[in-house]
Amino acid sequence: MSGTLNKVMLIGHLGDEVKMHYFEGGNCIGRFPLATNETYTNRQTNERVTNTEWHNIVVRNKAAEVCEKYLSKGDKVYIEGRLKTRKWMDDKGLERYSTEIHCTDFTFLTTKGESGSQPSSSPATPQKTEAPTAPESNSRDEGADDDLPF
Repeated sequence: MSGTLNKVMLIGHLGDEVKMHYFEGGNCIGRFPLATNETYTNRQTNERVTNTEWHNIVVRNKAAEVCEKYLSKGDKVYIEGRLKTRKWMDDKGLERYSTEIHCTDFTFLTTKGESGSQPSSSPATPQKTEAPTAPESNSRDEGADDDLPF
């Protein structure tokens, strides 16, 4: 196989509100942290251990505005996107790296009654709306897989 794939799928909770940045020309970008948890039982102590991993989510334009409007800290969301690593200089002139998930699709999993927000789903492009469901029912071109033998 000569092709490559850069795809991330996460289900987690927002760690903060969506922070928006607006640019000339009407474009905007939204950023928020997403927490995912891994829970297991330590075999030696028989204790339940939870590890939290934090992800930096980046969403653009209309999708960012939808996230800002309907997502709140603590809401559960399904995020689909790709990894992107940025290199930048800190205040001391040292090279720093940040890895982000550039969101291409999302589904709100927290219902309106749970957070006071209206459930919706929106890919970065084109704009559309879905009811909050499990990631398997997320908007995908399922007709393209019809010729697969499994």
